Amino acid sequence: MTNQEVGYAVVGLGVGKSHVRSAVKAKGCGFVAICDLDEELLNRVGDECNISPENRYTSYELLLTRPDIDVVSVCTPSGMHRDHAIMALAAGKHVLVEKPLEIQLDKINDILAAAEKAGKYVGCVFQNRLSPGNKKIKETIDSGRLGKLITANFHVKWFRNDEYYAKNGGWRGTWAMDGGGAIMNQSVHTIDLMQWMLGPVKSVFAKAGAYNHNIETEDTAVAVIQFENGAIGTFIGTTCAYPGLEVLVQVHGTTGTVYASNANIETYKLADDTERTEEARVLSEFGKQEKKSGGADPAAISTTGHAGQIQDMILAVGENRPPMIQGKEGYAAVEIILAIYESARTGKEVFLPLVQSNTAARS
Repeated sequence: MTNQEVGYAVVGLGVGKSHVRSAVKAKGCGFVAICDLDEELLNRVGDECNISPENRYTSYELLLTRPDIDVVSVCTPSGMHRDHAIMALAAGKHVLVEKPLEIQLDKINDILAAAEKAGKYVGCVFQNRLSPGNKKIKETIDSGRLGKLITANFHVKWFRNDEYYAKNGGWRGTWAMDGGGAIMNQSVHTIDLMQWMLGPVKSVFAKAGAYNHNIETEDTAVAVIQFENGAIGTFIGTTCAYPGLEVLVQVHGTTGTVYASNANIETYKLADDTERTEEARVLSEFGKQEKKSGGADPAAISTTGHAGQIQDMILAVGENRPPMIQGKEGYAAVEIILAIYESARTGKEVFLPLVQSNTAARS
């Protein structure tokens, strides 16, 4: 498919609303169709985004019969991602799947196998990789200018009230639909950033529990992370940090240190920057850029990265190339999360790769 407008569909209009808003503005998008079981929500989003009535569906199966739909954004509850992605792939559509790609590794493999069989692309939403500050940190680490990596801290200190977990049928904080709690849902993006920046994880040792919410899964977890490159780090994910604070990224090497809060670089110290001119430039360019944060309110999460990934997905289909973040890249983050849950459950250090693909912290 080249030089043709792409037909785009979105199933699930919770987080999917941001996909709809991005798709209708995207270059190369011919039209947007939407699908949700909640007809009131369907029509509210349709009216807000000027989606024509004939492009609104309460039946996903019916939407997939449309031959003019090329891409489907799968934005349903996490435990439904495999089924909805495979249905779209079997219908000849490319798919962009919200985080996490799925909640079990065998289900991720099922999606990837279905895509290969269908000859279609799968993209995974990890929009935080597109933040200028995060890209600069990744670039600096990859350049080797931090020297030998020693320690790193990745902390997600957010807050969610009981109403958050109860609404929309109460699927959040359940094993079946959410696959976990503060780590699988709120922290998966930062888990991805951690392994994207620092490299593969060798082992984890973790503690987790529900400290402030009546949910099946965890609202707080703390893990010690051993990376394959020899560095050691900590990961904290919580929805109990009132009133909802920042995402912290801190990386120390033998010749440099970088700190960021909500992707805004606040510390940038390199041994070879003796005049501190680069430090001043980086802090000016990459500090205080990201103003939105989901620390207290999921609706406040910046959608800039979503827009970038959806635009890329549309261009990728038109140009017959893989998307910038392929589905296979969703595997590593979920594997690390499942290792955290297994360590918390057993009280033991857990080494990767995992042997059982459906490991979870059920008690």
